[in-house]
Amino acid sequence: MSRGLWIILGIIGVALAMLILNHSSGSTLGFANDDFGQLIWLGVLGAVIGAGLLRSGRRFGEMFGTLGVWAVIVLGLIAGYQYRYELQDFASRVTAGLVPGSPLMLSVEDGRATVTLDKARSGHFETLMTINGKQISAVVDTGATSTVLTTEDARAVGFDPETLRYTVQVSTANGTASASAVRADEIAIGNIVRHDMPMLVAAPGALQQSLLGMNFIGSLSGFDVRGDRMTLRD
Repeated sequence: MSRGLWIILGIIGVALAMLILNHSSGSTLGFANDDFGQLIWLGVLGAVIGAGLLRSGRRFGEMFGTLGVWAVIVLGLIAGYQYRYELQDFASRVTAGLVPGSPLMLSVEDGRATVTLDKARSGHFETLMTINGKQISAVVDTGATSTVLTTEDARAVGFDPETLRYTVQVSTANGTASASAVRADEIAIGNIVRHDMPMLVAAPGALQQSLLGMNFIGSLSGFDVRGDRMTLRD
């Protein structure tokens, strides 16, 4: 084993011992223990990279160019970690533009999950909701008392429309329609989840698109609409 490797291992051992001894005080050599640990880690990383470059026999110009590339990579990784939440929001905005109904933003306010939706091209707020593990698209309808599924969506999430009894009369924009009462084990919109939720399945041909109704929206702590955005708060 080379002398340089022994030196690096010795530095790591001494630094670890100092951190253990100074654990209760919270600082080592005037640095907070976390900062001291990061300093040692970065120093060891720099030493390993430098030693590898020196042993490669390259000219100094080439070595500095390689070090510059690694510095950019490391800085990019650090910046990505520091701005991870902003990048998640950016990705959500892009996805919302490409996939109608995708949440524009997922966040937490005062310990409660929130989901922000963007208005669809149709002029209505649409959302992708997960029912019993299967994802479907629905229109947010504050005028609907219950969440209502089309026959196709009901089949997709595990209900058999052929075995249902359509004995419930509901009012729709096109008049009165028949529906069947069912219960979903789980409904989720983004990070807002509800269990054992009652809903309706519209009779075949009675509904063009599933509706997210007030039985789900009313279970929230609140919601508001500002321009082309709707925010749901758990």
